[in-house]
Amino acid sequence: MVRKYIYGKPFHTEAVVARVEKAEGNPAYGMINVSDGFSFTYEMKEEDIVYGLGEANRGLNKRGYCYVSDCADDPNHTEDKRSLYAAHNLIVVSGRENFGLFFDYPSVITFDIGYTRSDLLKVTCAEADLALYVIEGENAYDIVKQFRKIIGRSYIPPKFAFGFGQSRWGYKTKEDFRRVCEGYRKNQIPLDMIYMDIDYMEEYKDFTVNEENFGDFPEFVREMKDQGVRLIPIIDAGVKVEKGYDIYEEGVKNGYFCKREDGSDFVAAVWPGDTHFPDVLNEDARKWFGDKYRILIDQGIEGFWNDMNEPAIFYSKEGMEELKEALREYAEMDTVPLWKIRAQVEGMANSHEDYQRFYHNVNGEKIRHDKVHNLFGYHMTRAAGEAFERIAPERRILMFSRSSYVGMHRYGGIWTGDNKSWWSHILLNLKMMPSLNMCGFLYTGADIGGFGADTTRDLVLRWLALGVFTPLMRNHSAIGTREQECYQFENTEDFRSIIETRYRLIPYLYSEYMKAALNDDLYFKPLAFVYPEDSFAREVEDQMMIGNEIMIAPVYTQNAKGRYVYLPEPMKFLKFSGNGQIREELLEKGHHYVEVALHEVPLFIREGKCIPVAGAASIVEELDTAHLTLLGFEGAEYVLYEDDGVHKDYENHKNFRTLIKRHA
Repeated sequence: MVRKYIYGKPFHTEAVVARVEKAEGNPAYGMINVSDGFSFTYEMKEEDIVYGLGEANRGLNKRGYCYVSDCADDPNHTEDKRSLYAAHNLIVVSGRENFGLFFDYPSVITFDIGYTRSDLLKVTCAEADLALYVIEGENAYDIVKQFRKIIGRSYIPPKFAFGFGQSRWGYKTKEDFRRVCEGYRKNQIPLDMIYMDIDYMEEYKDFTVNEENFGDFPEFVREMKDQGVRLIPIIDAGVKVEKGYDIYEEGVKNGYFCKREDGSDFVAAVWPGDTHFPDVLNEDARKWFGDKYRILIDQGIEGFWNDMNEPAIFYSKEGMEELKEALREYAEMDTVPLWKIRAQVEGMANSHEDYQRFYHNVNGEKIRHDKVHNLFGYHMTRAAGEAFERIAPERRILMFSRSSYVGMHRYGGIWTGDNKSWWSHILLNLKMMPSLNMCGFLYTGADIGGFGADTTRDLVLRWLALGVFTPLMRNHSAIGTREQECYQFENTEDFRSIIETRYRLIPYLYSEYMKAALNDDLYFKPLAFVYPEDSFAREVEDQMMIGNEIMIAPVYTQNAKGRYVYLPEPMKFLKFSGNGQIREELLEKGHHYVEVALHEVPLFIREGKCIPVAGAASIVEELDTAHLTLLGFEGAEYVLYEDDGVHKDYENHKNFRTLIKRHA
C-alpha cells in the first residue's frame, strides 16, 4: 500500500508517474515537524536494517552514517563523503516494522541514519515543500517492488550494450581508436564498444567532431562498426560560449539557457571555457537540446553517455571576481594565510553560491537552481530520451548518465562516476548495485579497473570478474594514469578468459535484466530479499543474488587466493576459466572457503535451478543462442527471454521459451 502526504507546495519532479491519492494527516511511522523546514524522525529498533539511497557511499545497510542528497562532482569517493553524483531519496526500514519512504524533494536533503544518535533515523531539509510517499508491505522486497511500480518502467538498452566496452580519457585521433580495436581483436578479447571522451569534440563543443582528427566521421563510424565496434560519444552539460557556434547562438536567440536573476545568460567555466547551461527543466529548451543528438545519430552513432551534469562548475565569473578581490587583500598582509587561500580556490568549484546565481524557467515561473539542483542530470538525460522517441521511435539507443534523480531511470542508466583504482572500490561497486536497482536504475556499472590513480593487473582482473555481472561492463581510466586496456598486461589470455565468460553468460544476464525491467523487479538483490528468515543472510553485504537463479561472491582483496562465502541453501559452485572450462562442485548450506584464481569467474547456482550458457563470441551479435548449454541442477527449467535486441516489441510471447536441463 502506498500513501502520499503533501507538505507545502512541492516542485513537481515527475519522479512518480502512477496516480497515488493524497492521504490526510501524517504517516503512521515516525514524527513530522514542519515548524522550521521539514524533519521526519523515527526511533529505530536494534535489529532494523535500512536499505536504499541508490548511489550512496558505504554499505548496503545504511545505518550508522549520514548521507546528503546533493548531486556533487567529487571524484574522491572516500568513506567520509556524504554526497556523490546522484540523489535517490528512497529508504526502506526492515525489522519489526517494514515500511519505505520516498522523499520527493529536489534540493539538499539529509539522511541521518543512526549517525548523531545510534537509534534515531532523522531526515531533514530546509523547506517544508515536498511529497512524502509511505509504502507498507510484508517485507523490504515487497516494498521495493511497490515503489518500482509507481515510478515507471526502467530504461531498456539495446542488446549490444551488454557487451564489453573500452574507454579512456585521452583517445584523440582515429589512430587511437583503431589501435584499441586492433589490440582487442589481435588478442581475441571480445569487444563491442569504444567510448569517446571529450577529446573527440572540436574545442569541447557539444555535438561537434574535431574535423582535423576525425575527418569524414560517418565513414569512420562505419569503419569501426564493420569491425563489430560501436563508438559511444560523451555529451557534456555546458554549451561553449562562442560566436558562430550554431548551438550557442540558437540557445541565446531563443532564451534556452539558464539565466541570472537580471535575465542575462549565466556563465560558468567548464571544459570549453565559458559555457551556458541549457535550461533542461524548461520543456521547450529540453526539446531543443534533445533534438541535437540527431546530429550524431545521423552520422551512425547508436549510443551516448551524458557527463558533467550535476551540473559541474569549475568556477563562475562572480566566483572568480571574489577570489581576485580576496587575493588583493591577502597581498597587503605580512603573513599570507595559505590554508585560507587554498580553501577559497578549491571552494570555487561546484559552489552552492554559484547554484544560487542562476534560474530555470518552469512553465513561466522563475525557479532558482539550488531549489531544484538534483534534477539537472535527470532532465538532461530526459531531453535525450524524449528526443530518441522522436528521432528513432522503433529503435533502442544506448544512454547512461553520471548525475541522476529518481525518474531518470526511465530514460537511461548510470555509471557510478570517477572512482579510483582502489580495492575498496570493487566492494563499493558491489554494494551500490542492489541499492541502485531499488531506485529503478537497472542499467548500471562502475569504471572497471578504476578511473583515477594507477591500477594493477590483479585489480583489473578481479574487477572484471565482478563486471561480468553488471549490465554496464566498461573499462575506463583517466588521462595521465597507467594504461589499463586488457591487452596492456602480460598473459592476456587471463583477460580473454574473463571477458569471454561475460559473453557466454549474456543469454542469462540479458534475460534476467529484461524480466526485471518488464516486471518492475530487481536484477541485483541482497541475500536478505530472497532469504528473509535467514539471520546470516541479513548480515551479508559482499554477496548478491542476480536474477532468480544465481548468487555472486566476487574476490575484492589484494593477493587473496579465494574468499569465505555463506550459502543460505545448497548450491552448485561453478568456476569459469580459460578455453571454455567450467569446474563444478555441489556445496551444502553453510559457510565455506572457496579458492578462485585470478583468471576465474565464480558463481553459485541455487538448488533446483539452471542457467543457459552460450559459446564464446567476439561481439554480442555473433552469440549463438540457438545452441545453449544448461548448467545447474538436473531436471530444472529455465524461462529464457530473447528478442532482437534492437526494437521495442517487449511483450511478445514469442520472446519467451522454456528450456529444460535433461538428466544425463
